[in-house]
Amino acid sequence: MAKKINILKLITIGIFLFIYDLSWCQPRFTDITDSAGVDHVFQVYEGMFGGGICVLDVNQDGYEDLYLTSGRLDDQLLLNQGDGTFKNIYEGSGLEITREYATQGVAGADVNRDGHVDLLITTLTSLDTSITIPRAENLLFLNNGNNTFSDATDEFGLRDLYSFSTGASFGDFNIDGYPDLYIGNYFQEYEGPLTEISDATIVNASKTAKSYLLLNKGGKRFVDVYEKYGLDHKGFGFGALFTDFDNDGDPDLLVNNDFGYKAQPNFLLENKYPEARYEYIEEEKDMDLRINAMTSAAGDYDNDGWMDYFITNIKFNWFMVNGGKEGTFKNMAKPLGMSYFTISWGANFADFDHDTDLDLYVANGDLNPNCTPMGNYLFQHTGEKFVESGREAGVNDYGMARGSVIFDLENDGDMDLLVINQIPVKDYPVESRTRLYRNDSTYGNWIKIALRGTASESLGIGSKVEVVCDTLRMIREIDGGGSSHLSQNSTIAHFGLGQHERIDSVIVHWLGGYRQVVTQPKINNLLTISEDREQTQDELNWRPYHAGLLIGLAIVAFIFFRKKLS
Repeated sequence: MAKKINILKLITIGIFLFIYDLSWCQPRFTDITDSAGVDHVFQVYEGMFGGGICVLDVNQDGYEDLYLTSGRLDDQLLLNQGDGTFKNIYEGSGLEITREYATQGVAGADVNRDGHVDLLITTLTSLDTSITIPRAENLLFLNNGNNTFSDATDEFGLRDLYSFSTGASFGDFNIDGYPDLYIGNYFQEYEGPLTEISDATIVNASKTAKSYLLLNKGGKRFVDVYEKYGLDHKGFGFGALFTDFDNDGDPDLLVNNDFGYKAQPNFLLENKYPEARYEYIEEEKDMDLRINAMTSAAGDYDNDGWMDYFITNIKFNWFMVNGGKEGTFKNMAKPLGMSYFTISWGANFADFDHDTDLDLYVANGDLNPNCTPMGNYLFQHTGEKFVESGREAGVNDYGMARGSVIFDLENDGDMDLLVINQIPVKDYPVESRTRLYRNDSTYGNWIKIALRGTASESLGIGSKVEVVCDTLRMIREIDGGGSSHLSQNSTIAHFGLGQHERIDSVIVHWLGGYRQVVTQPKINNLLTISEDREQTQDELNWRPYHAGLLIGLAIVAFIFFRKKLS
């Protein structure tokens, strides 16, 4: 009898493990760097800093292209050929002037609202000078719509903004439809080689720099309104993320600072739109993190409607979970299983396995020239916690990683990965080169949603997209850059739907508080939503109008039947 019971127990356990294994599908990636024609590596100027990636559709053929900064080497503009491969069209693109600079980060937006994505490329120095940092201007290129760009740095008033810049982020902070800019700056001045930067050498906070808050004046010029909008901070800045943390319809600012424990911590600035100012609230929200903040990745990991932020760091990363309108942020990295000792840079939230939960990719790399290998992470969200599965997923490369991005290489509905690696300054035991990983996970339904702003910014940058399936509500925020260390992810919102075979509604929360609703869209498909302010206003007014009408009819009916009965 006991033997039969044991056999039944084993069968029960076996069935449980089988069901559990089916419910916990492991994302699978394949390194297709060579077969896709990607041949890139970032060469540092002297040490440590760079590089970034921007995802954009240069020629509007429906396939996402890539711009990669390369430091001392030639940058690359990789045109997606639509068959899983890229062609580098940098030469002859009008972007060749970047080879005169040590390029760092990159972000894209339709600066002049002509329907094409333009590029802002940050620099830390020009390569033909030896003067004290700051040594160079940042570069703005307008997209001509024919795979070429025009240098608009002078035209847009950026030539005199000499700086040692890192990350750039687009966000329409005055909500006029034109994308504005935040550019992070690292040094006010620095005379020594970058290879000597360390805790020991950075002890004088007076060398920290103020950054730039650049207002777009009608698609014709940028004006620095840093002080006008109430900003007065300095820091070893790695840029900022425009993000609506408080769900009030305007882009706030999450500023990332290196050496936060010696100089300035991270800052959280609340946009007080329609007033032309920001207000520092990092202390009251527990976001004044005194860490080496390299970047912030935004994602609503628990589907509660509030954006949470994973912030990369040296030693231990921080996962700041949003407490809502009246709450504060709380570091949940350790209880959620994400507390690993490392040096992290890029970070990307995405539902890689289409199970409706956001997973997280983290790019790790030692300080160059320390040059100690450390593998990248893939934190798979399995319900209550995250499980690190980079090796099993095939993405734990040991190169010297920096920026990383998510995008859909082949338009097959899942998120692929590209991560920039640096050339090590010292001897290094493994190959370090930029890697492209194709997502070969084949389970779960999905939808992708692209926004086309008319009154809003052309790509919907800063707006939020919400997908409703029964009781499940998921939200994504359209990335304007400054995310994943000097980089910008795809501006197309992606949702894994698991076994859901229908979507009840897609709700677009445009900047400024306007909403637009699409009901029961086709799944496993790209849905493009063009902004319709008339529909938006109707949707906003529908519920109070009909509620009042129904109440009025109910009162009339009550009076009528009461009189009839009497």
